[in-house]
Amino acid sequence: MKISDLMIPDPITIPEKASITDALELMKLNSIRHLPVVSPKKLLRGFVTLADLKQGLIPSMVGDVSLSDLMIKDPIQVHPDDDIEIAAQLIYKHKISGMPVVKNRRLVGIITETDILRAFIDMMGILTGSSRVDVLMANEQGAFKEALQVINDCGADIINVGITAQQASKRICYFRLTSCKTDAIKQALEAKGFEVLHAMD
Repeated sequence: MKISDLMIPDPITIPEKASITDALELMKLNSIRHLPVVSPKKLLRGFVTLADLKQGLIPSMVGDVSLSDLMIKDPIQVHPDDDIEIAAQLIYKHKISGMPVVKNRRLVGIITETDILRAFIDMMGILTGSSRVDVLMANEQGAFKEALQVINDCGADIINVGITAQQASKRICYFRLTSCKTDAIKQALEAKGFEVLHAMD
């Protein structure tokens, strides 16, 4: 999935010469927490967050502090054709809540941790009616394929599978299924030697 599929296109922006108060009012009016700072030709000049502006509001009232002083002048950014995983890794690694999406130095969108969380929820089918079976299995060739076969033989439809990173000799596979009764699946997996950690109808 590309960042362009999830980003907020043509986001609300503010010019570099605007005041901190202008930026705060714009954020409040539009219920947003991230504000790209751009030139008249939409070239990215910086990026500010609501937290940055709140911290700078009082100093700006008693001193010569401008929006340009508070904005991140060289923000972490991504390209619209980058994979969504790149944005997720950058947000996690740098502990940021969002970043501008830039193409040829021009701002084309922003992507936030909320957008990435929404994509994860959609991919995992968490908000749809579903069942889940969590299976502890050995890191052995054929084990995963065998578990899939057992679930298919029970007539269950798999929506998606989440797998923990390979650690030691075992890993957990989280099978999300269309809504069904999981007792028979659990019993069939255990009969094949798998350890079912959790089964949820």
